[in-house]
Amino acid sequence: MSFGKELIQSANEALEIARGNAEPAAVYVPETVDVAAIRRQQGLTRSAFAERYGLAESTIRDWEQNRRSPDRAAVLLLKVIERHPDIVAQAVRA
Repeated sequence: MSFGKELIQSANEALEIARGNAEPAAVYVPETVDVAAIRRQQGLTRSAFAERYGLAESTIRDWEQNRRSPDRAAVLLLKVIERHPDIVAQAVRA
């Protein structure tokens, strides 16, 4: 099937789901992490947290203020930062 046909089929499926005529095959519910709590636990400002882990300060702010949510890779990184902050900091500096 060509990309165009797949796109049209996907759009039609989405429309049927939105109308309540079909159920989605799978629903991805992203995990949430409390970025501010992780940062405060380490006693770091947003700027220091961002610098230590190679992240943009604006990204940290957006996550903390719920303007954006971390994607799956970022959630995993934040979980590792929460449990092993020194190892992540060393890896970022390497």
